[in-house]
Amino acid sequence: MIESKYKKAIGLILKCNPDNIFLYWKGRVALYAILKAMGIKKDDEIILPAFTCVVVPNAIIYLSAKPVYVDISPDTFNMEVNRIEEAITSKTKVIICQNTFGLSSNVEEIIRIAKKHNLFTIEDCTHGFGGTYNGKPNGSYCDAAFYSTQWNKPFSTGIGGFSLINKSELIVKVKQLEQEKIQPSFLEQLALVSLLIFNRYFINKFTYWSLVRLYRFLSKRNLIIGSNQGDELSDIKMPQKYFKNISSIQARMGIRELKKLASFKKLRGKNASAYTQFLKENHKVYVNNNLFDNHLFLKYPVLVTNRDLFLKLAEKENISIGDWFLSPIHPIKEKFELWKLNRDHFPVAKIISTKIVNLPTDIDDNRKVLDFIKTHIDMIESDF
Repeated sequence: MIESKYKKAIGLILKCNPDNIFLYWKGRVALYAILKAMGIKKDDEIILPAFTCVVVPNAIIYLSAKPVYVDISPDTFNMEVNRIEEAITSKTKVIICQNTFGLSSNVEEIIRIAKKHNLFTIEDCTHGFGGTYNGKPNGSYCDAAFYSTQWNKPFSTGIGGFSLINKSELIVKVKQLEQEKIQPSFLEQLALVSLLIFNRYFINKFTYWSLVRLYRFLSKRNLIIGSNQGDELSDIKMPQKYFKNISSIQARMGIRELKKLASFKKLRGKNASAYTQFLKENHKVYVNNNLFDNHLFLKYPVLVTNRDLFLKLAEKENISIGDWFLSPIHPIKEKFELWKLNRDHFPVAKIISTKIVNLPTDIDDNRKVLDFIKTHIDMIESDF
């Protein structure tokens, strides 16, 4: 089966047994399966960073559990480890750590805290596939990890995701859930193929901004297969046919794309090094390589004084600068109480989510980006 070949290809990079990998329609579904296998139920509490995508707390809420957020460190964009224990209660069952933008940090300390309190650990590797932390692939340390192969991820199958289960007792339970997965419909697979073709032949630096806006507009209204469907952004009710299996189309695409991962990683690292050098020389906030291991640099985060203006200027110059994260639970901008979030309780995440932009790392020529940030250097923050 093509799915088995795909698992083997993933396993070679993660240096794991392919039988410990489970494939899904989307990465968030992998997280849902992990939580379900861990026995998460009503009123259980799951600790996670207050700087994430809304689909992460959604997966928690779909099991009637409660997301409990922890503020982030401005140096790592990951959870402030010194604040984790104060968030733990008798109802806490899991800690989710995250390698934001592919940057891993303090994983061992998080695991130590979890073991002290007899908690499960999950690593959110949706940004970090292909990177390593202390010499081991991202996702190797926690009880389980989940990955995304959506658009703009380390490698893409259009939409998609998978999990790596490192704890034997969980492997058995995740396998039991396999029979509950729904198969993608013919129309869903056809729509996915159409999007893959469209993405390959029509998205470029001249069409990027207009097509991103169109894509988000259509996704929000469930008129297209997107990273986020409208009901995931407006409500906390689990969408119909959520627990869905991968398609053979995604598996074939994944096998092809994984062959390019090494060259993708080299290119991203080259661009990230150029951005780091420039920002450091100009005394601006930059990603400190001493804090991290051999990560993938999915995006290069930069803090700016006026994000809306900065992005508007970038669009005028046909530069595809990203806006991850628009809020502590991207891309939500209102009704945060639905997701049990009070932004005022997480000042670092709140401030960063109003200032952060992402420089592209997947481009062959970074000179235009460097010229752009040089021209607008006064808009880039010198410190947090």
